[in-house]
Amino acid sequence: MSQNNPFLYAFAFLLAGAALVLIGLLVAKLIRPHRPNEEKLSTYECGEEPVGNAWGRFNIRFFLIAMLFVLFEVELLFLFPWALVFAQPDLLKASTAWGWVVLAEMFLFIGMLALGLLYAWKSGLLRWNKTVAANPPSKSPVPGHLYEDINSKYR
Repeated sequence: MSQNNPFLYAFAFLLAGAALVLIGLLVAKLIRPHRPNEEKLSTYECGEEPVGNAWGRFNIRFFLIAMLFVLFEVELLFLFPWALVFAQPDLLKASTAWGWVVLAEMFLFIGMLALGLLYAWKSGLLRWNKTVAANPPSKSPVPGHLYEDINSKYR
């Protein structure tokens, strides 16, 4: 095997990077304090007390929104070469048809994405159904209807 193989250099960098990460994790594990308590081991939900089981199912709409986000992020990657073509005046001077073809392709691509988004919107895939959380029963000496009276004033 040749000493000047570029894959060897890439492999050496990958190996050194992985070793650096593993060494950092090992050192952190050795020097950190380990004092677990009930509060540290509880589930964290943005500063709120957890309600229900932490293994509950998520709404599938989170996945749908994430997929739409990825779709439109990838769209930007496909538009980047188009922008590079229009940034090259030499390329456009060589053939005037080249610029129009690329412009038509860009509008066709964005149009197809817009049609897909319109379809998702019209079919109700982007509509978010809000769930109403049930209030857990509380043991309070104050009657519940007094709370309802106060809450109804501020709604």
